[in-house]
Order: sequence, then C-alpha cells, then structure tokens
Amino acid sequence: MEDQAQKGKQTSWGIIAVIIAIVIAALVWLYMSSTTEQEVVEVAPVAIVKAEIPPEPIVEPILTEEEVFPLVVTEPVVAIEPEPILPTLNESDVWLQEKLPSFTWRKELLKLVIDKDMIRRFVVFTDNFAQGNIAYAHSPLIKPNTKFLANEVSNGASSDWKWDESAARRFTLYVDLLRSFDSETLVQSYFEMKPLIDQAYAELGYPDDNFTEVLHDAITKVLDMEIPKESLDLVRPSVMFRFKDEKIEALDAADKLLLRLGKENLLVIKSVLLEINERLARERP
Repeated sequence: MEDQAQKGKQTSWGIIAVIIAIVIAALVWLYMSSTTEQEVVEVAPVAIVKAEIPPEPIVEPILTEEEVFPLVVTEPVVAIEPEPILPTLNESDVWLQEKLPSFTWRKELLKLVIDKDMIRRFVVFTDNFAQGNIAYAHSPLIKPNTKFLANEVSNGASSDWKWDESAARRFTLYVDLLRSFDSETLVQSYFEMKPLIDQAYAELGYPDDNFTEVLHDAITKVLDMEIPKESLDLVRPSVMFRFKDEKIEALDAADKLLLRLGKENLLVIKSVLLEINERLARERP
C-alpha cells in the first residue's frame, strides 16, 4: 500500500513537472515570437512635408511729389561794438592823456607832448602845415632845447655857412617818439576821437569839410619832399640863417622845416607816415 501511495505521489509530481515545463516552454515561445516580429517589422519613415511659405508681397513705394523748401541762408551774426563814450572837447585832455601811453612803447618820450588843448593843437598845426605854414604857437610838441648850428666857412671878404648835420640831432627824440608809435592803434584812436577832431576843425570855420582829407594832404606834403643830395649852403644876413640857393629859400615854411630836420630824420619820418597814411586809407569809412 505504501508503495502504491508513493508511486501515486511520484506520478502526481511528474504530471505537475510536465505541466510546469509546458508552461515555461509556452512562455519562452511567446517571448521569442514577439521579439522576432519586432525585429522583422520595419518602421516606415515619416515623410517630412515642408510647408510652403508664401512670398512676402512687394510693397511698391508710393511716389509723392517732393516738397521743395526754400533755401534759408543764415547770415553770420556780427557783433556790433558799442560806440565809445567821448568827453567834451574842453574836457578831452585828461581822457587823451590816459590813452597816450597805449600809443607808444617809449613812454618816457611823452614828455615832449604838450598836454593842454591837445586835440585843438593837433588840428590847428596840421591844417596850417598842409597849407605850407608853421603854427609854432599851436605846436603839439615842445620846442627843442638846443639851438640850430652851422659851420662858418670864411672866403675872405665874406663868410659862408655850411649845414651842420649834427644840428639835426636836436630832433632825434621827436623822431624816436614818432617811430615808436603803433600805427594801428594810432589810426584806430584817430577815428575814435574823430567827432572831437571835427568839432575842433569846425571851430576854424570848416564845419562841412572832412579833416581826414587835410591830414592826408599834410602827410603827402612830407612824402613828396625831396631829400637834398648835397649839403645845403647858408647865408646869415642878420641873426636868422637863410638858404643860399634862392629856389630852396623860396620854398614854403613847412618844406624848409622838413629840410632842417636832416636827411636821416626825414627818411625815418617818411617811412612812418607812409604806413600811417596807408592805414588811414584802408580804415577810412
């Protein structure tokens, strides 16, 4: 009985084992089958369809009639300098004395200038000089402190006199003063004080005349003066000397004064006045 029971148990376990084996085999087959199908089935590629982008519409420019604006020319702004405030003619000496140092770098020579009625003196002396006269009483400068010199040459019965060039040295400081003037500053100041000059000129009886023309005539008289090539002979019939050459003696007082200045001084004066005259012509309104 025990043998039969044991055989029955073995048979039952054998059947169970066979069933388990069949189940495992079925699972393995199913797994292998699914794997094979996955490997064999080819995945069809997905076609990428590009969406066509419609071209942007071309916008034609709208042609409009061009507006024409007038050309505006901007003129440069010119700064207008205020007119200087001038004193009255009677009170102009102090004002002019303050300006004189700006005219020259030789300020120590300003002692040669007479500081009373300076504008009137300048106008009267210039007006007379342009006409060939010397208004000594209205000279704007003090007189030289040395006397005129001449060399006496005896010829027996009478004596002649020769011009001594050293006599011209007494005018050296005056020429140095003139040469030291800044011509640009001088001319600018002349036109600045022109109303006072015109007033002084009107006092002489010329209310409608332009004094600048008179000044030009006076300067031209100096520029036109011929410089003698030889020493001038003199005679002394009295206290005063005279030129021996009658043609020279017949010259007006202004021309004879220029001769007494000496050759070197006259050359310097001509040079300075030429520059001043040119500036006067350029600046003349």
